Amino acid sequence: MASGRIVVYGGKGALGAACVNHFKSANWWVASVDLTPNESADVNITVPKDASWVAQEEHVVNELSTALQGQKVNAVICVAGGWAGGNAAKDLSKQADLMWRQSVWSSTIAATVASKYLAPGGLLALTGAKAALEATPGMIGYGLAKAAVHQLTKSLGAKDSGLPENSLAVAIMPVTLDTEMNRKWMPKADHSSWTPLPYVAQLFEKWIKGEDRPASGSLVALVTKANVTELITE
Repeated sequence: MASGRIVVYGGKGALGAACVNHFKSANWWVASVDLTPNESADVNITVPKDASWVAQEEHVVNELSTALQGQKVNAVICVAGGWAGGNAAKDLSKQADLMWRQSVWSSTIAATVASKYLAPGGLLALTGAKAALEATPGMIGYGLAKAAVHQLTKSLGAKDSGLPENSLAVAIMPVTLDTEMNRKWMPKADHSSWTPLPYVAQLFEKWIKGEDRPASGSLVALVTKANVTELITE
């Protein structure tokens, strides 16, 4: 008997894979939604990359309906996303479009999934960015998309959002996650200020269990200093 059920949107990425591994090790049923499968998950839903926003949503919703067979999930966690730099002088629309697809499309589809399949009192977690609370002139498209995720989270946490009763909608706002790619591209950075991936997975599990939950609609910054992570709710 599974401990619970969770959908990880972006389950093949660094943070997504850490979440899949964490919950599988705790005997959860895990569905991964991504462009490529995560072999560790119980169910994989492969998103058609070149399909429209609406077509992607229909595909994910229908595939999950088949996989769940009328059962509900305890959490929908969207950790899909990406990063691109650039200002107004170079490829702004191109970079903004890429960021929108990676962060906003995935987040809204995750919200739709939660409205249909999340159990009352369940968790919908999205991924924003602390940097997007301020100006991001060197990465405008990224800041634009993450700010949209922040607004979406606040709306989902408000009355009449369409989410199940007593559900928690929250966005984590990492500064820098301790991923293999970040270590590759920033080898000389202060890694003691990077947030470990297992910490984030454990945080999601605490919230699912109802422990130390912020208010629904909260934006929660993950600020790590000297290998200690503090949660700062906006």
